[in-house]
Amino acid sequence: MPTPDHRAAGIVTRTIAAGIDVVTVLVGMGAMYLGWVLIKLLFSPQQFTFPDVAVIGSMGTFVMLSVIYLTGCWAVNGRTFGQIAMGLRVVGRRGQLLGWPRAFFRAVLYVTFGFGLFWSAIDRRRRSLQDIFLVTAVVYDWQADPNPQLGEIDRRSIRPQ
Repeated sequence: MPTPDHRAAGIVTRTIAAGIDVVTVLVGMGAMYLGWVLIKLLFSPQQFTFPDVAVIGSMGTFVMLSVIYLTGCWAVNGRTFGQIAMGLRVVGRRGQLLGWPRAFFRAVLYVTFGFGLFWSAIDRRRRSLQDIFLVTAVVYDWQADPNPQLGEIDRRSIRPQ
């Protein structure tokens, strides 16, 4: 059974973590743009102009980077930078890491249907729509161990405190 430290995370903590993750992806996009500018400057300094950025291209890049970032973080150690800052971890039903396929599908659902996070505000067990659909949980976990042994995550152990 999970310890009391591994109870389900609430909407406020999860929203703050998501905000940190959005900023992380935006910083990554800024770094990509800066790299593009520097490469363009390196290869044609006399004709240099700042590259134009299309809104559709930027949105597509944001979605793509978000899915890659979330998938990698959740599959490798169950946490994004925002979740590390807030002491959260995404786990499967038995407390295990999600693995690459389930982390990818959760990331796609999370980015596509971000409003699903707010279901955790009214769900008794604090589950988002993504958690319900993929049988995952976001729990408080301050341990750095990337392979948590939380035990069975079910309706008896994931309760608001």
